[in-house]
Amino acid sequence: MVDDDAPQGVLLSGEENVAVRIKLEREARGWSTNALSDRLNEAGFEMNPSGVWRIENRKRRINLDEAIGFAEVFGLDLRNLVGPPKLAAKARAMELINAVVDAFRETQHANAAFTRARDTLDAYLTEHPDVREEADVMVSNAIAEESSKYLQKMHGPRPSEHPDDTSADEV
Repeated sequence: MVDDDAPQGVLLSGEENVAVRIKLEREARGWSTNALSDRLNEAGFEMNPSGVWRIENRKRRINLDEAIGFAEVFGLDLRNLVGPPKLAAKARAMELINAVVDAFRETQHANAAFTRARDTLDAYLTEHPDVREEADVMVSNAIAEESSKYLQKMHGPRPSEHPDDTSADEV
């Protein structure tokens, strides 16, 4: 169990993080254990006030269904509820962290899909060496074009491509 004087930013176990977080969230909303219990019951998660108190004070373990109930009542993502309390209390920070992790995961999936596609093409070109050179050029050109489109979308056109630019000859 966690010492009550432990800093709230310390990475605890998920269950202990939840206990600390429940108390923080309840107190931040000005709710009593009775009020939180009522909200849980209204949401379909049976819990009496002493159960809330016992979980908050680490006298009772919390099960997954109960954690889901607390997250729902507080309007939090479950990952946010189980994270380090000091960081998790900063909901925006957790949202941004989750967005970074999700984007990283998507990048990993995209990289795996790219590798599979490239490996499939390479296997085909091994069987058909007569088209390898042309295919490699087409892939390189298509990737360069997509990269250029992406860079223009992210950073705008290169200075020499601005339509408002007039050369000294035109003036």
